[in-house]
Parts: sequence; structure tokens; C-alpha cells
Amino acid sequence: MKLSDFDFDLPEGLIATRPARPRTSARLLVVGPDTMTDAHVSDLGNWLRPGDRLVLNDTKVIPARLSGERHRSGEAGETVARIEVTLLQPTPNAHWMALLKPLKKVRDGEVIVFSDDLQATVVGRSDGQAELAFNMTGDLFDTALLRVGAMPLPPYIAALRPADEADKHDYQTAWAKHTGAVAAPTASLHFDAHLLEELAAIGVQFTHVTLHVGAGTFLPVKLDDVSEHKMHSEWGQVSPKAAEEINATKAAGGRIIPVGTTALRLIETAATDQGVQAWEGPTDIFITPGFQFRAADALMTNFHLPKSTLMMLVSALMGQARIREVYNHAITSRYRFFSYGDASLLLPQGDT
Repeated sequence: MKLSDFDFDLPEGLIATRPARPRTSARLLVVGPDTMTDAHVSDLGNWLRPGDRLVLNDTKVIPARLSGERHRSGEAGETVARIEVTLLQPTPNAHWMALLKPLKKVRDGEVIVFSDDLQATVVGRSDGQAELAFNMTGDLFDTALLRVGAMPLPPYIAALRPADEADKHDYQTAWAKHTGAVAAPTASLHFDAHLLEELAAIGVQFTHVTLHVGAGTFLPVKLDDVSEHKMHSEWGQVSPKAAEEINATKAAGGRIIPVGTTALRLIETAATDQGVQAWEGPTDIFITPGFQFRAADALMTNFHLPKSTLMMLVSALMGQARIREVYNHAITSRYRFFSYGDASLLLPQGDT
């Protein structure tokens, strides 16, 4: 497989910079092996049936973009440097790995001040990243971060407009619970409480798993030989209860439908020939055409970047030729792309 196999031309005007309002008014392209139907997310119940199980990623996005100052005293007196910080992922010792701009302006042991109550000490630097120890943790840290941080919008949105207060709601799912992501599981952004109630009323069931989406989800594939690409690692958890629910649905003949590629990647990481097992840890699973799916029967997902690992994932699920047809239709029909864009429901076995 070559990288060019997953490329396509996307008009810039189709990149969504704001979500649909209300969330469920976003368009939904329902795709079977040989059918495509234009609909809306609010119509999702027309393609789901009693006994189906949606798998939802309950990670919570943090306002991971921070602007602070580093103060230093020397022969020239006190100097101040503005430092821009993007939090990447927590470490096992409750520190944070982060990108700092400019990294060369800080030294180990120096303090970056973000507000009167929030600051961080640089405890180490390597591979273009810094390890930061904040002066607070837990709920206190979350509250302080919410006051001073900005949501980490993907580069293709940030290039068109800055993050604002609306993003703190828009770029968060209705069921966000476990803090740790620096990017949203974006297919989930289309749901609200009313749609969840509608689906539950027709017998659709829900299982929550956690995958803390990292900034690496936006990294482009640069190697023309796709097999040589190294995936970024993200921490995830499938609880014993979640594994039991998924296996019970499978045994009863229901479909397992992850909402978003993050939920799909996680349950496929936890899947075995004997079913999905409880699982916790980092995953760098890389799903490309030829992958044997053992947990997911379908997928709800947004429209993805050209040459991305997510284009490879949906191609693995539906077939490369079929995905080319799907994306040609989406572009011609002016679907909105990427994180705040429209959605697709991919049904490799059809809707029967």
C-alpha cells in the first residue's frame, strides 16, 4: 500500500470551523456495500435496531492550550519570555508531557506562570517535549485549567480561526467523564441527550469505554510505504463490565457499532478470538486494509483527512474502492469535513 492510495483533493470551503446547531442537525451519509443514503444525525434511529450496542468513548477533553511567562534573573536584570504550552498527555507520576514554544527559552527547574494560581515547573526536556509538574492536581487543576486554558482545536481549524469560549462546550461530548484527552472523539459530538433517549427507547444499548485521544491523532503519515508508519500511543481502558456487555450483545446477534475511530481502535485492541477482554494500557494499534475486525460490526465516524491513518482505517472497514466512492459523493454533495463536520454511518454488511 502506498500513501497516495489514501489521498484526495478537498476544497478548503468544506472544512467545518463550527459545529452544526443543534448537534443532531449535522448531515449523516449512511453507507452500505452498494447503497448510499443522505440523511441527518437526527435520523440515526432509522438505521439502528433493538439489540444494537453503541460503544462510546467517555474521555473528557481538557483546555490544553496555555499561555504563560517564564521569568529569569541574570546579568542583564530580569527577563521575561512568553511561553506557549500545549499539553499532550499525563505521565504515571501525575506530571504532563507538553509542547513548549519556544522550548529553547526554558531550562529544567524553571517555573512557567499561567495565572495567579496556576504554574508549572519544567522537570525535564527530551525529543522536542517538556515534562511539566503543575502546582496542583485533581479537581483543583481541572478548575484552574478551565479558567485559563483554551480548547486544543485541530490544526486545520486553528489555521482558520482561534479557539474561543464556545469551543469549551462545542468540543466536548455529552457524556464526557474521564479527564485526559487533548482532542475530542469527534463523531460523538453529534449526540445530545434527546437523541440518546430516542435511541434507548427503540432498544439500542450503550457501553462506555475510555481512550484519551492524543495530539498525535492529527499527525500526517509521511512515509510513502504505509507499513513503515509508526502510530502514536494513547492510553485506554475497557472495563470488565464493558467487555461483558459487548460480548453479550455479540452472542445475542446484536451489532457492535463504535461511535468514532477511537472507540473502534480501543475495542479492537481488547478483542481476542474468544471475545473482547477487559483491558487497560497504551495502544498504538494501526488498522489498515487487510485488518481482521473481531469486535466492531459497523462504525459511525466523521470525514477524515487525506493521507491519514483514519482514512486507512475506514478503508479497512469498507474497502478502498468503496471509500473512494463515499468520499467522492461527500465532496460532490458538499458534506462538511473533519472534527466539526458531518458524519457517516458505515455498514459493511448493510442495514439488514
